[in-house]
Amino acid sequence: MSISLVKNIVVAVNGSQSSIHAAMYGIILAKQLKLNLKFVYVVDTATIKRLTMGHFLVADESEMYEKSLTSDGEKYIDYVIELAEAKGLKTKGEIRKGSVCLEVVNCVKETEAELLILGGEKGVSAKSYSWENTDNSLSLANREIIANAPCSVIVVKDPDIEIQYKHLQ
Repeated sequence: MSISLVKNIVVAVNGSQSSIHAAMYGIILAKQLKLNLKFVYVVDTATIKRLTMGHFLVADESEMYEKSLTSDGEKYIDYVIELAEAKGLKTKGEIRKGSVCLEVVNCVKETEAELLILGGEKGVSAKSYSWENTDNSLSLANREIIANAPCSVIVVKDPDIEIQYKHLQ
């Protein structure tokens, strides 16, 4: 009798190329191992709030910024769901608002995921400065997520994952 270590996967998506690679990796795993897959995008309203309180943004700007990030998140979630559907997978996506770390960790808990997948390459995502930094180290947000995740975490660093995704049947 074999016991499955993983039934549910969550992939955190932020629009960067590395998070798209993480989505592709998750799609490959879910397809090959017949796992449940969920994507999550977090609108970092915690940082927006801090910027507004520090007078770096005025209230109108922060509201427009949040709406813009939400719109971006919808596009990114739709895109990765399309990637999954192109490979015959039914999956779900969710947009959350709040602290990136807290919301990703809460999504993992609520989904009862045994595995969390994050993008790990250097990258810049549109309007997602809090997720990625400018050097090759792991972003502050990813380090915080890894430290607080209630499950195993895979950080995808494979730049050739697109080739593997393309050949997935």
